[in-house]
Amino acid sequence: MSTTTFPPHALHDYALLADGDRGALIGPDGAVTWMCAPTWHDDAVFASLIGGRGVYAVTPRGRYVPGGYYEEGTLIWRSRWITTDGVIECREALAFPGEEDHLVLLRHLMAVDGTAHVRLVLDPHADYGRAPTTSPHRDDDGVWHLNSGRHRLRWQGAPTATVRAEGLTADLVLRPGESHDLVLDCSDAPLSRTPPRAEQCWAATEQAWRRGMPALGRTIAPGDARRAYVLLRGLTSHGGGMVAAATTSLPERAEAGRNYDYRYVWIRDQSYAGQAAAAVDATELLDAAVRFVGERLLADGPRLAPAYTVHGTPVPDQRELDLPGYPGGFSRIGNKVSGQFQLDCFGEALLLFATAARAGRLDGEGWKAAELAVRAVAERRREPDSGIWELHPEAWTHSRLICVAGLRALAGVAPDHPLAGTCAELADTLLAETTATSVHADGHWQRAPDDPKVDAALLLPAVRGAVPADDRRTRATLAACREQLTEDHFVYRFRHDDRPLEQAEGAFLLCGFVMALAQHQQGQDIDAHRWFERNRGACGSSGLYAEEFDIAQRQLRGNLPQAFVHALFLETAARLAQDPQPSARTAE
Repeated sequence: MSTTTFPPHALHDYALLADGDRGALIGPDGAVTWMCAPTWHDDAVFASLIGGRGVYAVTPRGRYVPGGYYEEGTLIWRSRWITTDGVIECREALAFPGEEDHLVLLRHLMAVDGTAHVRLVLDPHADYGRAPTTSPHRDDDGVWHLNSGRHRLRWQGAPTATVRAEGLTADLVLRPGESHDLVLDCSDAPLSRTPPRAEQCWAATEQAWRRGMPALGRTIAPGDARRAYVLLRGLTSHGGGMVAAATTSLPERAEAGRNYDYRYVWIRDQSYAGQAAAAVDATELLDAAVRFVGERLLADGPRLAPAYTVHGTPVPDQRELDLPGYPGGFSRIGNKVSGQFQLDCFGEALLLFATAARAGRLDGEGWKAAELAVRAVAERRREPDSGIWELHPEAWTHSRLICVAGLRALAGVAPDHPLAGTCAELADTLLAETTATSVHADGHWQRAPDDPKVDAALLLPAVRGAVPADDRRTRATLAACREQLTEDHFVYRFRHDDRPLEQAEGAFLLCGFVMALAQHQQGQDIDAHRWFERNRGACGSSGLYAEEFDIAQRQLRGNLPQAFVHALFLETAARLAQDPQPSARTAE
């Protein structure tokens, strides 16, 4: 099949189906062009998104205008097409919660108004499109069975399909008011003798999404907050690990070489998600984050890696795929993060554990993990690290200050715990060391001792309590970021060089929501809401956020969806509904 049969779309136009253990990206043409199996970081069965083979499409025949929406509180997507004959909808979902080694993709077609004429195409190719599809055959019940690589697939609902060069294809006609189910299941183990039933799978999926939804009553933008929450839930696996994104290789900037694989669990991102979940009283995701991060610390201690697979194993080394890639980029899998040291991960873990302790959800194993994190900060705080932006090793100021915040939070939440005194003393020492080397002559925190520039990441430590809101360094850093790193209420990470900000990269949506939190902490509620609303609108038509936003072209950039953006969105939606907390410490 030619990959141009279902060409890629702007990232703005995609929706995600997810069941916790894998995800599928679906375009406005009804084509699933990205899905890995059996889990997030495994090879793709549908890889058309990045120039490989493999697609599963349910597409109206003839002319149409696409649309769609998520059903409230779920990742059940409704593709909707206005055709010259009427209106067609297709209800789409991965059966939720997913099984670790078996996925079920549900599609329920409906002729809403008029007659529906639809073309079906199923063309799986494992190993990122490089494996052939073999042995397609139909049993006596009209169910198709086919293999590709190590994957076994079964397709129900298209008994009249024919084997063609473009895959299994069928034309379907539904009279007004009629509906039709399609069920695709896939595993790298032998499939059960009894195929999954559409009605049962839909009922279980609907119930599972409803059962896990917190009230989210104390947030602004509650509808979008619910979407952010279910997205984080959909990205979180059985073992508690939440992938940073569902995709690989979607470029942050055309032809710039910044293409990365984010289908792994970053300790930092997982900690953000846990804190966001706590802010909306969602204990399921908080517990998952604490469990995963705690287990990694108990296993690796001071040698904690910045990221792991959802199974807790090392992230594989980065390598290129011989595929054209998404337009403007190229294709790679794996990530060089496994060879980095990122000090701030320990601080973020401490913030997560303190949040869990405040909610009464940190058990003995969690406290043991917290003690290991404290010890790691004490032992490694003077080592150069790659920092939040994963750059060259340096004594990054953000890394040290976020550790101060984590130490203070843990000491504050359990002042009678034996660890509290150690945390408070170490926090004071680390803050003094960082102040001596990393305060700019203008009074703001600078990126590193030998890098005088400001960095939007430096807004976060004060929000987390490293220093108080009324500290002169906090206010000077906020003013410097606003003056030097913002445009039209969007925020850039830092200045790469003398080029205008937008020529180096897109606005960073994580930083936009952190700016809203920083303004809220200062009691500037109107400004905080302005930052929140501006960045809230930088999503795709399905409400998903990527990592960056190209202001000039109003386009998403980078892998999709980006979990830490949704986490900070959710937390900000909760914090802005509250009064800012008074500073607990006096300014130095």
